[in-house]
Amino acid sequence: MAAPLADRIRPDSLDDVVGQAHLLGPGAVLRRMVNSGHITNMIFYGPSGVGKTTVARIIAQKTGKTLHKLNGTSASVSDIKEIINGLGTFEAMGGVLLYLDEIQYLNKKQQQSLLEFIENGQITLIASTTENPYFYVYNAILSRSTVFEFKPVDAADIEAAVRRAFAILEQEQQTPLELEDGVVEAIALGCGGDVRKSINAVEMCVLSAPVQDGRRCIGMDAVEQVSQRSAMRYDRDGDAHYDILSAFHKSVRGSDENAALHYLARLLVAGDLLSPCRRLLCIACEDIGLAWPQAIPIVKACVDSALQLGLPEARLPLADATILLCTAPKSNAGVLAIDAAMADVKNGKTGDIPAYLKDSHYSGAKKLGRGLTYQYPHPYPGHYYPQQYLPDEIRDRVYYQFQDNKTEQAAAAYRKQILGLWEEKGKK
Repeated sequence: MAAPLADRIRPDSLDDVVGQAHLLGPGAVLRRMVNSGHITNMIFYGPSGVGKTTVARIIAQKTGKTLHKLNGTSASVSDIKEIINGLGTFEAMGGVLLYLDEIQYLNKKQQQSLLEFIENGQITLIASTTENPYFYVYNAILSRSTVFEFKPVDAADIEAAVRRAFAILEQEQQTPLELEDGVVEAIALGCGGDVRKSINAVEMCVLSAPVQDGRRCIGMDAVEQVSQRSAMRYDRDGDAHYDILSAFHKSVRGSDENAALHYLARLLVAGDLLSPCRRLLCIACEDIGLAWPQAIPIVKACVDSALQLGLPEARLPLADATILLCTAPKSNAGVLAIDAAMADVKNGKTGDIPAYLKDSHYSGAKKLGRGLTYQYPHPYPGHYYPQQYLPDEIRDRVYYQFQDNKTEQAAAAYRKQILGLWEEKGKK
């Protein structure tokens, strides 16, 4: 059985790798390291299909070390022990290079079994992972490795790989190919920065194209069928999910409704309805908050409507809520205030509650001095009475600061007014 085209045409040199100029371009750190011949422990982190495995294989070929390959999805402790048992033998005199693909699937015990030999240099590790290594790779392994982040490849760079793939298949099939205008660009753009996915799309287009008049015609309709939704990088439990949510939240906070709608669209096209609903409720309280408190019930109503409607109609109230929050005045006074208060509590800055604020609705409360001097504020001017509410230890602590939006400034003016009433009363 023939290997997939993406495996058959893997580059054999760093010069032929598509993209990753920040790592492999002239003068880049990784390229200089490879050219020097001194290979250290490395972890390649990035989405699938962007060259991690290819670069690791090229590096492995350039070393004089005994090469072992393991995949985290199938490797066991016995596989690792077998490599360790071979250390010190004639075959491994130059050291061992272990290429470990998908390291995130190894548990802590499996990763720890490599630690001693990585540290003393008997094993040089090149590991790849699609998940954030700072979450999934054992800290001791991380501290002994250099992490290189691989990024999605630009469509312009992928076009070269697409053309090369068409040329190779044309030669293998010994049948001329006729490409409709825009086919190469559409495949490169529709693969979401995944080179392997683009090559697979080329292979599917060619193999599924009928032969007419001695040639295969590849049209845009075929490209649309093989690459539908392929531009989406989304894993509800992975980095892409949290990166999109983070970008969505920050775009709303930054009052950029166009960017926010773009990231909302990514979530909805991926079929994720709950995540934007939860995030919009959070944004309404965290970033708009006291600048326009009415945004909170409005967004809640939009979220309730979206959950009742379901997709695709849910996009309507969610879009309204997103634009509303983007264009609303912003205040983070509430989150700053509660975070400061919680920080005091966590640091032990509490103190005893004043006796007149303690519960007095039980027999014997008066004997304990509970509630004896408490003043009910409503009968007084401005429904306010100046009494201490914080414990003595933190009586002057200020958590909330009025911000400069219209709503909070109106509240600040009201506060100043009622305090002024008591000042006037004191003067009299």
